[in-house]
Amino acid sequence: MHRVLIVVEGFTERTIVEQTFAPHLGARGVSLHGKIIGKPGHKGGIRNFDAVRKEILALLKQERASHVSTFFDYYGLPDSWPGVQQAKGEKAQEIAGIVEAAMRSEVAVKMDSSDDPNRFVPYIQMHELEALLFSDTKVMSSAFERPDLEPRFTQIVHECGECEEINDHEATAPSKRIERLFSGYRKGSGLRAHAPIIVRRIGMDRIRGACPHFNGWIQRLEDTGS
Repeated sequence: MHRVLIVVEGFTERTIVEQTFAPHLGARGVSLHGKIIGKPGHKGGIRNFDAVRKEILALLKQERASHVSTFFDYYGLPDSWPGVQQAKGEKAQEIAGIVEAAMRSEVAVKMDSSDDPNRFVPYIQMHELEALLFSDTKVMSSAFERPDLEPRFTQIVHECGECEEINDHEATAPSKRIERLFSGYRKGSGLRAHAPIIVRRIGMDRIRGACPHFNGWIQRLEDTGS
């Protein structure tokens, strides 16, 4: 079983990694483990890239037979983050490609010359974790016990073109759109938190079909086990 460490922003992301992504990858020979950015007890959240890179490099050094990846929202990344300024104005796929390539370069330049830079597999979630919830608006509406919201969530996807194009403006990021229609939305990682429950109910196949960039990431992780 090949180990892959996923550096995440917080408890919600780690819960989703462990409850939904890990079982899928485990069946394909990949043991997935979420690690919240920062010291033990830290509640998560993106800091400057230098701190993130330091953590990634430490994990690569500690586990030389493993891969290290990330699961960070594009929404909220600081302008100083590698590739963010260059990617402004592009579509989701192009943004993700630019930012991830820049992250890969910034990590590779600090890796040991004898190490394999391909062990770092950067991933940026476009534009926010909640975009995955729009993969099945019926499941999301059912989890909220508000089936009447399904057509309104579906309309958002149609207007934006696809789930990963739901943008990152302060008022129109995926989580903000959900909260505007359903004020009781709970992100979190507790038993009643909506995000992990909805992602688990939708399932990997449906999410991968609706989110091509996410699908490409999962494929790359699957390939590490072959």
